[in-house]
Amino acid sequence: MLPKSRRTSFQELLEAIAVAIVLAMLIKAVLFQAFKIPSGSMEPTLLIGDHILVSKFIYGERIPFTDKRWPRFRVPERGDIIVFVYPEDRSKDFIKRVVAVEGDMIEVRGKQVLVNGEELKEPYARYVDDDMARRFGQYVPRQDMAPKKVPPGKLFAMGDNRDHSADSRKWGFVPIEDVKGKACIIYYSPQQFPSRMFRLIH
Repeated sequence: MLPKSRRTSFQELLEAIAVAIVLAMLIKAVLFQAFKIPSGSMEPTLLIGDHILVSKFIYGERIPFTDKRWPRFRVPERGDIIVFVYPEDRSKDFIKRVVAVEGDMIEVRGKQVLVNGEELKEPYARYVDDDMARRFGQYVPRQDMAPKKVPPGKLFAMGDNRDHSADSRKWGFVPIEDVKGKACIIYYSPQQFPSRMFRLIH
């Protein structure tokens, strides 16, 4: 039998480990979750392999095992980079940028994105250089999109790498209820280590 003092120390260690596990589960369930960027659809903002933290509480994370949500601080806004359930395969998560919210009129003309009739200023957006593509005999399949009004409870999301992104132009609007959180920080980037570590995501 262990001496009382040693047994107490062992019990305290077990209690500390249990508390740490519970806190880690709580943080993952309610506050933050880690994701790894699998594709180049958000370049140059996010690179393939970037490890990011997503804030789950800002939009009101769903309470585990219920249909209810924690109180939300705000709803997704234009410019937010969000993680959400992929509409065409609900077993996958996607990450894109919100370019239009409910009630907005969204239109795409080539490299122009218009919201409510005004062109968005998008310094983060990347497009294929058309002159360079023609020089190498390449064709960029860029389609216009007629004006559409974003329905209530929905978002229109696009990748920053516009000519290499499957997004709302292809599969439609994102239900706000399917949004898991807002991308907030890059904590590790194998392509640009250490310069991109702990970089805020805008």
